[in-house]
Amino acid sequence: MNTTPIHNERMAKMIFASVYPLYLAKLEKKGRTELELLQIIEWLTGFNASETKLLIAEKVNFQEFFERSQLHPNAHKITGMICGYRIEELENEITRQVRYLDKLVDELAKGKTLEKVMR
Repeated sequence: MNTTPIHNERMAKMIFASVYPLYLAKLEKKGRTELELLQIIEWLTGFNASETKLLIAEKVNFQEFFERSQLHPNAHKITGMICGYRIEELENEITRQVRYLDKLVDELAKGKTLEKVMR
């Protein structure tokens, strides 16, 4: 399934602060913690907890969020399906990076250990 330019633009312009509570709710419903969410965000992006909270307060969109980040060298190892898309086939960089984060949250919610989620 290919993304459209409209889909990619929508992903890039989505405010990280609006999605963060959804990630957190998904994880907490499965018995995981905010600390674990912050750990996977730090692993993927290099942002520590206080930097993540600052980005939330600034209401940055995903494009700016990932432009400021230092993506983990193993991020390319995040593969599989998320939201009907095969991550490794996504051509748009920002869309792929958002889906990386979605996949990490999904894996954590499904009970994988932090060590396995953070490849």
